[in-house]
Amino acid sequence: MDNTIKTIGLSGTCYWCTEAIFLSLHGVTKVEQGWLSSVGEHDWFSEGIIVTYMPEVISLKNIISIHLHTHSSTKIHSMRAKYRSAVYAMEPYQMTEIKHNLALLQDEFDTPLITRAYTFNQFKLSDESIQNYYYSDPKRPYCKNIITPKLKRLFDSHAHLMNKDKLPIRA
Repeated sequence: MDNTIKTIGLSGTCYWCTEAIFLSLHGVTKVEQGWLSSVGEHDWFSEGIIVTYMPEVISLKNIISIHLHTHSSTKIHSMRAKYRSAVYAMEPYQMTEIKHNLALLQDEFDTPLITRAYTFNQFKLSDESIQNYYYSDPKRPYCKNIITPKLKRLFDSHAHLMNKDKLPIRA
């Protein structure tokens, strides 16, 4: 097993937001946005990202924590079919670690998490024209009104994990 680079799938909210959040972190080397699916009864696609990261710089627990705190991980709403709250194991050994971290992180929330661990099945990359959506033009209205406020809140709670030199915002 290579400890240098790992990947994990995440879904729960708009992939433009999630992509910007994870591209803003130390230790994340790549984020691809698109649609992820699992297997069996969970084989439908949900908007999400695949994160490539260096575990010696950022732990899986920190990645999951940031994911839980940057989307409505405790709420069932009408858009859950499109935005499934999930962490996708790319390798079988990751499933135990994901479930363990979800259980540990539950203590940070007053209501039960709806976020689930799933086995990764397929990924469909979104159109290249919207890849790196936030960092290609952070002045777009959606970026200014939705993504930048999320990044500011994340900076307030997880500044030590964020690449401050990369951020177009100054918190």
